[in-house]
Amino acid sequence: MLTKQVLAKLSLICVLLVTRRLVDLPQLGPVLRSRREDLRLTLRDVERKTGLSNAYLSQIENGKITQPAPAVLAKLAEIYDLPYNQLMEFAGHPSQVDSDKRTIVFKRIGKTEELSRDEEEELVRYLAFIRSRRSP
Repeated sequence: MLTKQVLAKLSLICVLLVTRRLVDLPQLGPVLRSRREDLRLTLRDVERKTGLSNAYLSQIENGKITQPAPAVLAKLAEIYDLPYNQLMEFAGHPSQVDSDKRTIVFKRIGKTEELSRDEEEELVRYLAFIRSRRSP
């Protein structure tokens, strides 16, 4: 049987984990296209500066590639003068902030290891269960 204190701690973890999913983040492609156009750069210009093919860059901008590798995002962040962590977040990669929040929460409940993807999904399901039991 779980105590109220343990349930409260689990609820806090679930809230922190799903918060990122509940916030509508901008899509990566349109952000990159807009910035490139603001800088008056063509895809060929970016290709020359980054070594990434203009076809690949076009696929990112058009949403056909939604989660480019962190190394690709680092190159684009530098060329476009955009925050790397923000591009990582827009692409759906875990941000350092998410990792820091998890570490803080785990320390509060006496755990130091990271959650696996399965554990995270189980916590999300558990949070949904807790919320379904609340009276309106």
